[in-house]
Amino acid sequence: MQFVEKKPILMKHRRSLICRVRCARLAAPLYSLPCIRSPVIAPLGISRPVFLPTTPQLLSSMSPQLLEGFDMFSNHRPTNSDRCIGTLKRRSFLKAGAATLGGLTLPQLLRLQSAVGESASSLPQNKSMIVLWLWGGPSHMETFDLKPEAPIEYRGEFFPIDTNVPGIQISEHLPRLAKLADKFSLLRSLSHDSPGHVNSTHTLVTAYPGNLVETPPYAPEHPDMWSVISHFKGPVQNGVPAHVSLPRVRYPGAAYLGGGLDPFTMTSDPNEKNFKVQNVKFDSITADRALNRISLKEEFDRLRRDIDTGSSMETMDQFERKALAMLTSGRAEKAFKIDEESDEVRDRYGRHTVGQRCLLARRLVEAGVRLVTIDFPYVPGQKARSWDDHASVWNIFEEMKQRLPVLDQVSSALISDLYERGLQDDVLFLVMGEMSHTPRLSNFKGQPGREHWGKTMSLLLSGGGLNMGQVVGSTNKKGDEVTSDPCTPNDFLATMYRAMGVPFETHVTDFAGRPTPLVPAGTPIAQLF
Repeated sequence: MQFVEKKPILMKHRRSLICRVRCARLAAPLYSLPCIRSPVIAPLGISRPVFLPTTPQLLSSMSPQLLEGFDMFSNHRPTNSDRCIGTLKRRSFLKAGAATLGGLTLPQLLRLQSAVGESASSLPQNKSMIVLWLWGGPSHMETFDLKPEAPIEYRGEFFPIDTNVPGIQISEHLPRLAKLADKFSLLRSLSHDSPGHVNSTHTLVTAYPGNLVETPPYAPEHPDMWSVISHFKGPVQNGVPAHVSLPRVRYPGAAYLGGGLDPFTMTSDPNEKNFKVQNVKFDSITADRALNRISLKEEFDRLRRDIDTGSSMETMDQFERKALAMLTSGRAEKAFKIDEESDEVRDRYGRHTVGQRCLLARRLVEAGVRLVTIDFPYVPGQKARSWDDHASVWNIFEEMKQRLPVLDQVSSALISDLYERGLQDDVLFLVMGEMSHTPRLSNFKGQPGREHWGKTMSLLLSGGGLNMGQVVGSTNKKGDEVTSDPCTPNDFLATMYRAMGVPFETHVTDFAGRPTPLVPAGTPIAQLF
């Protein structure tokens, strides 16, 4: 459904600001909700009514001054016959928007993060997810699916060791995890055909094969799983961000769900002595001053917004509001005070960047953050800057000998901590990357390595109320073919959405206003439930 431009057009000298508002993008997935029909907003040059899905919670938070400018319709479905109902003066509009911190203005309501839908309120709200992202692609042959009986050109230098679950073996360089195999499950049959890092990531976390150029900028064609979860679960209500990235995982994004679903990204190093969250200074700025700064930026005649897409301005505003929410929330402030942890706990995770990021992730989910993504960073002393172990760049075995003990320490510490705190049913922890690397070794001037490969991948899952202590799927003796329980990225995402209480069989509205399946042809992994 799409409104046709009506005449006369207001403010003729500002025709360039007239936007083509597509009701289908917001209203189509939310027809069961009551709607607000807005008046003409002169500063924006909109000359027709705009229908906005809402909820009782949204309405109760709106200032009375703003509500005076709207007509309320119970379960009203907009049609092309609806007519404009008048104007709202610019001064009244701005006054209404600034009346209270909770007051919602038209641009805020238009943003997709506010339009979470009726289904979001009916889904369970208590699950959190932590993802330790091994960018570059960890080789399954050195981590969770070793092949000691494979030909020498496949098997590599490492040997498997037994775990505390009979029949499950993992790398000899993961001895701490080996003692916790009853508290995690391994998926050894994940497979995709995307060759590069950008498109592998897109395929794995959106359920749609990527057709992106492997150079910046990386604009996702479909929303990633974190954006989808945030979209359906809605905002967190206790003053903490819904999604925190430590720092941001490379390449994915919210696409047509809107930049407001992007994570609050923290680039500061929690292992530093005087660790502070960048862009948010809890002790040096008042909430009033921060709110005033944001309100000034909401002068609509100074902000040339595109209401139809609005991604860049929306993203900037949402970042500032997340920062403000953190600023005014004692819960958020306390969560980031990692120095309140004992030396024993901090040492357990490891006095390095990734160890303290994992500890901070546990503190954040305890504070109510729903999603935390952790980028596994450069380990001091390594040549490797990622898990992308090409023979032409470094020796895979020498780098793995330094990298795997760190992975072992941080993963085992977080799993143990979550179980000891009784969070194993409420927090799902994943260790994964966007691909694996070739089972067959390559060689560059005598230096061993492995190349890009997605056809046989392994990942680790812990907690989240899923069934633990098992291996799902298998590969052949060379590790280059899946032999049982094949799993596509769509199956993986259907599993994640089901675990997080998201209706994976539903649709969302894409850039063109078309209903698009969240997960086409995906089925949750039965063994995990």
